[in-house]
Amino acid sequence: QRRQSMSSLAEAPAPAPFEGDSSSMFAIVGKVLRLETSLGVVWLRLRPDAAPLTCNSIERGVAFGLYDGTSFYRSDFVLQCGLHGSGKRNPFPEITVNEAKLPNHRGTASVAHFDAPDCGDTEFFVNLKANPHLDTAYGGYAVFAEVTDDHGLQLCDKIADAVKTHGSVPLISASLE
Repeated sequence: QRRQSMSSLAEAPAPAPFEGDSSSMFAIVGKVLRLETSLGVVWLRLRPDAAPLTCNSIERGVAFGLYDGTSFYRSDFVLQCGLHGSGKRNPFPEITVNEAKLPNHRGTASVAHFDAPDCGDTEFFVNLKANPHLDTAYGGYAVFAEVTDDHGLQLCDKIADAVKTHGSVPLISASLE
């Protein structure tokens, strides 16, 4: 049985099907990644048009249950999660092509990597603010998804505040819809 949060930010409806202006940050066609945290649900719309290999890697990890039971643990200018500190190991190969094409605006999600640009793995982050330096630093960080709405952005801010206070926020499950 899933724990229910008392917060008004806890329950966001699933994003509506694509409608409207395709230039809007929130009007992008693609699968939706549902991230259920202890504070509520964040929806990310995948961008396979911009980062097909990265999206495929994230989808494979989600299908394998790789992110279930991990946590958000970094919250300075990004909200980062992944296998760090979880005791889990990634059974899949690294992403060997850096698909950094889209800007790292507030609400976009990017795959994390080390100093070498072509070594993306299971770590990803949501940009809490515009981070133009991430577009080029170490070869750039590939944007593969976007938070679907303002509710999700507010929840990311709330998660970031909780990480600063408590050190981490549990990511209960990740699923594709």
